[in-house]
Amino acid sequence: MKSLIVSFCLLSLAARAGDFVSLFDGKSFAGWSAPDGKAPEAGWVIEKGALHLNGTKGGMLLSEKEYTSFDLEWEWKIEEGGNNGVKYWSTKVGGKEWLGIEYQMIDDAKHPDGLKGGSHTTASIYDIKVPNADKPMKKIGEWNTSRVVVKDGKIEHWLNGSLVCEADTKSAEWPTLIAASKFKNKVGFAPGAGRIMLTDHGDKVWFKNIRIKEL
Repeated sequence: MKSLIVSFCLLSLAARAGDFVSLFDGKSFAGWSAPDGKAPEAGWVIEKGALHLNGTKGGMLLSEKEYTSFDLEWEWKIEEGGNNGVKYWSTKVGGKEWLGIEYQMIDDAKHPDGLKGGSHTTASIYDIKVPNADKPMKKIGEWNTSRVVVKDGKIEHWLNGSLVCEADTKSAEWPTLIAASKFKNKVGFAPGAGRIMLTDHGDKVWFKNIRIKEL
């Protein structure tokens, strides 16, 4: 009986893993493009199975597909003093600029924006909501595992297995949070669906094992 239970659990885990789709195959830029639809700029390279922004101009990378409710996971690390982020529900606001809700990835202790604290630190809903103070971030240069879960308008930011920040975009609180942020005058910001975006802030960052499951 015990072996049957173990087998059932393993099958359940395999089925769950099968629900996820890889967004990065470790070998190519398949599924990603620059905002103009062209190939990524030279700053984005692939090395040792990781997607690496090497510190020279790479520009933003956008997923081919738009997502509404999803479970997104990835591993990442940044250089000392570095800054980057993953955005979702990204759209071209006002026909001018690509914007989305951002999962902040930054050196909290050495980057000027990270030193501002609060909603500018790692795993925050950037400039909108502050993450838990006891978030389990790895040392700079080590791989972190992050996760964004979006379901029925509810947002969860996870860091290394812990839920560290959450918000409900359908709540009365959300407009208040936006009104207090830099996005207050961005009509159409975070419309509830959009692309996944990897940002470029001029610093070195590495991504691997990027995968998503639609919910």
